[in-house]
Amino acid sequence: MKITNRVANTRWAGRLLIAGLAIGMGSGMALAQTAGQDMKDAGHETKEAAKDTGRATKQATKTAARKTKNGTKKAYHKTADATDTAADKTKQAAKETGRRTENAGDALAGKPEKH
Repeated sequence: MKITNRVANTRWAGRLLIAGLAIGMGSGMALAQTAGQDMKDAGHETKEAAKDTGRATKQATKTAARKTKNGTKKAYHKTADATDTAADKTKQAAKETGRRTENAGDALAGKPEKH
């Protein structure tokens, strides 16, 4: 009877070993499929991140160009206005200097001041 028990135990042990190997290999293939899908997902996420970065760079470039253009226009107009103002002030100062010079000459000659 001992031999029969050993044979029966060996059969059960063999069956358990085969079942264990089948489960182990099946889960290993499932893990391999999951790892492959994870790699694909990571690739797609990287691609989408690169697209988002490209869009953000494009928008930032447009904004910077527009602001530079507007800043340049503003500086041009301020410079033009300041030039006009300086020219007007110079003209007024020249007139005033000429008037004072004329009055100074008249004052030296004893003539009354003209207004």
